[in-house]
Amino acid sequence: MTPNLSPLVRQSVLAVLSVAVIGGSPAQPVKGEPVHSPDGVPFGVGEQLTYRAKVNFLTVGSASMTLEGIESVRGHAAYHAAFEVNGRLLFFRVNDHYETWFDTISLSSLRLVEHIKEANYDPQRDYEFYPERQVYIRNGEEKPSVAEPLDELSFIYFMRSMKLEVGRTYEFNRYYHPDRNPVVVKVLRREPVKVPLGEFDAIVVEPIIKSKGLFSEGGRAEVWFADDSTRRILKLKSKLSFGTLYLELKSAEYLPRG
Repeated sequence: MTPNLSPLVRQSVLAVLSVAVIGGSPAQPVKGEPVHSPDGVPFGVGEQLTYRAKVNFLTVGSASMTLEGIESVRGHAAYHAAFEVNGRLLFFRVNDHYETWFDTISLSSLRLVEHIKEANYDPQRDYEFYPERQVYIRNGEEKPSVAEPLDELSFIYFMRSMKLEVGRTYEFNRYYHPDRNPVVVKVLRREPVKVPLGEFDAIVVEPIIKSKGLFSEGGRAEVWFADDSTRRILKLKSKLSFGTLYLELKSAEYLPRG
């Protein structure tokens, strides 16, 4: 059976966010501390990051994240970000699209749209998040959430704004599914890393995941964040049953926004 490329590629970009974390994390986890003030986050409108996805040595797809602009959502100023996934292996194709709106001050999620297009599977999911009530609504159904919710994509931007110290373990209780908190991230080391865009200094982190998949404990997933003012995700690696998945940054640019 051909692997479903879309979850592989999109979950790679959403590395530390998508599922609950294993219990029993290393001792004395601490909360991260913002590196930047709200008006000095390490990303800006028009930023577009594009990634190459490989399984072993075979390129199977690409993904991109774009910060589209700042818009109003129910009276809140919100960053509007989009995430695209395209993949192909043999005759199987995917073309998925995600959009998130998150508060420019707290970075809390306010809205999320998921449009998944994979062969005959073509659902659309719409979310509205209400941090003040600690609930979210998915396709009309209200469910409990947390006070400062983050969805998978907004969590990436949140992580980029945090200080990551080598040797520390961080806990985050902001994932919008309450029963999947805390998200735990171990900061392993600093090292240079080479990706299609070039060679960069990086901070390497390990997300420790509760369920099976890309970020299970046995997969030993690692994520490389740029050790500079951009804090971009440069690379991800995870061992799977059929090979090793790599996600590597191939371009980073600022697009003009009208």
